[in-house]
Amino acid sequence: MKLFFSLLLSFAWGFAHAQPPASDGAEEPVKLSVTAVEQGDAWDINVTTTIDHGWAVYSMNNYGDMGPWPTSIKVDSVAGRAIVGAATEGGPKIIEGIDEMFGMHVKKFKEQAVFTQRIMVDDPNTPVTGSFEYMTCNDEMCLPPATVYFIVPGLNSGSFELGPLPFDPNDTRFQGLATRSGSAEMKLANVDLNAPVIKGGEATIAETKSLWSIFFLGFIGGLVALLTPCVFPMIPLTVSFFTKGSEDKKTGLRNALTYGGFILGIYLLFSLPFHLLGSVNPEIFNEISTNPWLNIFFFVIFLVFAVSFFGYFEITLPSSWVNSMDQKASKFGGMIGIFFMALTLALVSFSCTGPILGSLLAGALTADGGAWQLTAGLGGFGMALALPFALFALFPSWLNSLPRSGSWLNSVKVVLGFAEIALAFKFLSNADLVKQWGIVPYELFMVVWVICALGIVLYLFGLIRFPHDSPVKSRSAMRWAFIAVFTATTIYLATGLRVDGEQKTFKPVALMSGLAPPAGYSWVLPKKAEAFHDLTEALAHARTVNKPLMIDFTGWACVNCRKMEEHVWPEQGVKEVIENEYVLVSLYVDDKRELPKEQQFIHETANGTKKPIITHGNKWATLQAENFVSASQPLYVLLSPDGRLLTDPVGYTPNKEEYKAFLERGLRGMQELP
Repeated sequence: MKLFFSLLLSFAWGFAHAQPPASDGAEEPVKLSVTAVEQGDAWDINVTTTIDHGWAVYSMNNYGDMGPWPTSIKVDSVAGRAIVGAATEGGPKIIEGIDEMFGMHVKKFKEQAVFTQRIMVDDPNTPVTGSFEYMTCNDEMCLPPATVYFIVPGLNSGSFELGPLPFDPNDTRFQGLATRSGSAEMKLANVDLNAPVIKGGEATIAETKSLWSIFFLGFIGGLVALLTPCVFPMIPLTVSFFTKGSEDKKTGLRNALTYGGFILGIYLLFSLPFHLLGSVNPEIFNEISTNPWLNIFFFVIFLVFAVSFFGYFEITLPSSWVNSMDQKASKFGGMIGIFFMALTLALVSFSCTGPILGSLLAGALTADGGAWQLTAGLGGFGMALALPFALFALFPSWLNSLPRSGSWLNSVKVVLGFAEIALAFKFLSNADLVKQWGIVPYELFMVVWVICALGIVLYLFGLIRFPHDSPVKSRSAMRWAFIAVFTATTIYLATGLRVDGEQKTFKPVALMSGLAPPAGYSWVLPKKAEAFHDLTEALAHARTVNKPLMIDFTGWACVNCRKMEEHVWPEQGVKEVIENEYVLVSLYVDDKRELPKEQQFIHETANGTKKPIITHGNKWATLQAENFVSASQPLYVLLSPDGRLLTDPVGYTPNKEEYKAFLERGLRGMQELP
C-alpha cells in the first residue's frame, strides 16, 4: 500500500501548471506596513507584508540573474545610526522547494512575512529612512519588482502604512534625480487604447484542463487497463459468477451492477487522503510536484514499473492482503461480500493498473483543481473498469464476442513498459531543469522518446522479445495497425530533432509542448529572434525601414513568455512575419540592471503617485502600466513607426492561428494608415 500511495503522489506532477486569471494591476497583491520596535539598546525596523491568496513574496536569498528578485530591507546609514547585523526574515507560512516559475529551488512566503533590520541610534527622535524591495508572483506571472521607500519620523512614532511611494523629495537618496510629470519616456503620445486602427478580438485567456477532460483522460486510461492480463481475464469469470451463480437473472444483474459501483467507489476513495492533505496544507500539490528529489524518486519508480511490465519480475501487493480480502468476500454475503470482491480486484490488478494511473494522471492534472482533479481522474478510471461488468451483465451474449486471452495481453504490458520509460524521463527532466545539472537537455530527452517509440515498433514486429513473449509467427490486422501508428509516432517525434539552419536551434514539435524541456535547454543553444531591447532605438529603426513595431513585454521569470517563444513564434506563418514584417523589441520588466545615472528619474503619474525609475525593469514595467494598463506578461503590442496603436494588444496566445491573425491585423492596420 505504501508503494501505491507513493504512486498516487506522482499524480501531482502536473499540478503546478495552473494558469489562473491574470491580474489587471488595479489592486496590489501585497500590502506593506513599517514599525519600529525597541529592543533594549537597539531598535528593530520591521516591514510587514500582507500577501493576497495565491501570491507569494520571495526571501532575501540571492538567486542570480535567472531567479526571482530577492527581497531586501535597507536602512540608510548616516551619522548617529549604526546597522546591527544582517536583516532577518520570517513568517507563518514558508514554502521551500522547486518553483515552477523559475525552475529552481527557492524560499518564499505566503499570507504574511516580516523582514527586520536591527539598528543602533544616538537619538530615537531622529527620522529613519530606508527602502524595501520585493517581487511578488502567483502561479501564472510575476509583477515587476517594486521599491518602496519609507520614512519613520521618530522611532517612538509607531506604525506607518506605506503607499506606492511615500518618500520625502528632499531625501538624500533622490538628490540629483529630477521629478518628471507625464514624462515622455513613460508616455507614448500617439497610443490610444480605445482607438486602435483595427479593433481586435477578445484577449486570449490561458486554457486550463476542466474536470471533465481529466475524467475523460482517466476513462481512457481505465480502458487501456482493461486490456492487461491482470484485468481482462477477470471480466468473463466475474460476470458469469454473478449471472449464473445468483438465484435469478434479476438478482445476478443487480449484483453485477453493485460490483461495478463498488469498483468506482473504491477508486474515488483513493483520492480522499489528498482532500484531507489539501485542507491542512493547500500547497501540498505544488510542494510535491516541484521537489527535485521527489521527481527523481518518481523517475526510479517508473523505471521499476517499466521493468516489471517487460516481465522480468512481478510487482504485487502482499499476498496476505489479497487472501484476507478474498476470505472476507467468501465469509460475508450480500453487499459486504460484493464490496470485498471489488476490493480484491483492485488489489490483484494493482501491478497493471497502478503504473497506468500514475503515468496518465501525472501529466494531466494541475494545481488549479487540486484534489478534485485527482478525484475526477480516478473517477474516470474506475468508471472504465466498472463499465464492462455492468454491460456484460446486461447483455450476457456479448461475452461470446470477447477475444480470448493470450499473448496479446502481454504485448499490451510491454508497450506500456516502453511508455513508462519515456514518462520516467519527464520526471528526471523536471529535476534536471530545477537543479540545472544539464544531464537531460532537449535533444537527449527527444532521443529517449524516439527510441521508446521505435522500440515498440521493433517489438511489435517481433524483433525484440521479453521473458513472457512467444515468437511472432504471424501478424494480425490489428497488430499491423498498431505498427503503423507507432511508426508514425516515431517519425513525428524524430522531426523534433530537426535543426533550423538559419536560427541554429531545434524545431520543437507541437505535441511535445510542456513535456520536453525548452529547446533553449540544449547542448546546441538556439538563437532567439533578433530583437532590440530599447524602445527608443527600436522606434528609430522602425521609422528608418518603415516597418511596424512589435513590443514584447516579457520577463526572465515569465513561463508563458518562454512557451510563446518556443512553441508559437517558430511556427510557420508566425516566424516569417515577425522576422520580416516587424521590428521586434523585447522589454524585460524584471531586468535588474541599473540605468545610467543620467537616465534615472522620479516619474510622477497623473494622480500624483511618484515612482523612481532606477533600473531597466522599472522603466519598462512603468511604461507598460502607464500606456497599456497591464502588469502581466507576456503582452504584445503592435505600433506604427510613429507610435500609433495598430490593433488591440494581446497576452498569452498559445493558439498559432489566433496569434497569426493578431500579427496580420497589425499589418492591415499599417496599410490603412494615411
